[in-house]
Amino acid sequence: MNFKNYLPALKGLTLGLFISSSAFSATVNPPAAFIKEGIWRGVFTVSESAVPFNFEFKGKDPEHAVFTLLNGSRRDDFHVQRLGKDSIFVKMNTYDAALVAKIEPNGTLSGEYRSLVPGFRGNALPFTAEPGKTYRFFEPGKDVKPAADLSGKWELKLYSKEAVPASIAVLKQNGNKLTGVIMTVVGDSREIEGTIQGNEFALSGFTGPSPFIIKGKVNEDGTLSGDQGFGIYKNIKFDATKNTDANLPDPYKLTFLKEGYKKLDFTFPDLKGKPVSLSDDKYKGKVVIVEIIGTWCPNCTDQTVFLSPWFNKNQKRGVEAIAIGFEQKDSLAYAQYTLGKLRDKYDIKYDILFGGLADKKLVSQKLPALNKFIAFPTTIIIDRKGEVREIYTGYTGTVTGKYYDDYEKKFNRVLDELIAEPASETAAINNQNESLKGK
Repeated sequence: MNFKNYLPALKGLTLGLFISSSAFSATVNPPAAFIKEGIWRGVFTVSESAVPFNFEFKGKDPEHAVFTLLNGSRRDDFHVQRLGKDSIFVKMNTYDAALVAKIEPNGTLSGEYRSLVPGFRGNALPFTAEPGKTYRFFEPGKDVKPAADLSGKWELKLYSKEAVPASIAVLKQNGNKLTGVIMTVVGDSREIEGTIQGNEFALSGFTGPSPFIIKGKVNEDGTLSGDQGFGIYKNIKFDATKNTDANLPDPYKLTFLKEGYKKLDFTFPDLKGKPVSLSDDKYKGKVVIVEIIGTWCPNCTDQTVFLSPWFNKNQKRGVEAIAIGFEQKDSLAYAQYTLGKLRDKYDIKYDILFGGLADKKLVSQKLPALNKFIAFPTTIIIDRKGEVREIYTGYTGTVTGKYYDDYEKKFNRVLDELIAEPASETAAINNQNESLKGK
């Protein structure tokens, strides 16, 4: 799912409200008081609406502090830095954004979620947070009996001036508690968590990229109506009908090669600036997985979490992989920073290239063999002859259950079949020479 346009922006790394420029340096005598350990409840203010989220804080000092975002069963950990005497900085790992907050005298936090992309301008998302509050939307003891059980699969109809992808919600209800995921052809929302009170429901999610919220009501006929909100820039109305047979378009049939093409051709610089092409000897006679990603894209991160350990385990079987990153700034120096962070965090051993600015039209121009480019990420699987055999649009994460299981099974089956195919005699000699070079 493309969240690039929803990230609040600011120019450079200015931290404005909370610290002066000198606050980046270490404090000589930092105060003993720090953030209270335990579960916290935070609330973003988005277009005058409240978007709640939960996190856990562990560690009695900045050196050992861990900030963990909580969403249903999902856990995302982040490092904490102290800024000045009374502020903290929580970088959103590989996403070029951060939570910047002041520790108030009463122990609460007040701050903003900010983009760190150089040159971006725009608004930030203000938030406050209180310790010891484990609920998300409603305090314990104030629940209202649910008017319905929303467990199951829901087909969403979205209303927007711009084209929006088809969506399915898979929800699970336990009493007043709701958890689930919104799936589209371009990816999923990651796990969201919320509540149903009477005939009204709400779910939210915040895992590092811009926060997400969905709110609505249960109609008399059992259908749902409501709004989806992304950050500060987009709000989409929807209707939903429970439908166990609802399905999204086949992700293997959305992106394909234009008539007359069998192969993909490109040359992009790696993170050292060296041009890399599929025609390089390294890839001849190998099965190659090409992944089109962006570090700003949560589904791309989830796909990387899947692909990196798979590749490290299977590389010696005659397979290579390439990630082509399209970033929020058209700068190799910036991509070296963002994609380098991604490489280091997820132990990526395959080549990472820089494709340019994160723009779908630009991707289509730079990869003209594709009929169109729909989603970050897109996975392209190439056989030993250099011919494209599969293209998968988007990514379905583990929270999608059966959808993820089906993806994993087909991915492994297709790769096993292609790896088992014989390489040409020339390619076999090249591969043998490459192996000898490495000794």
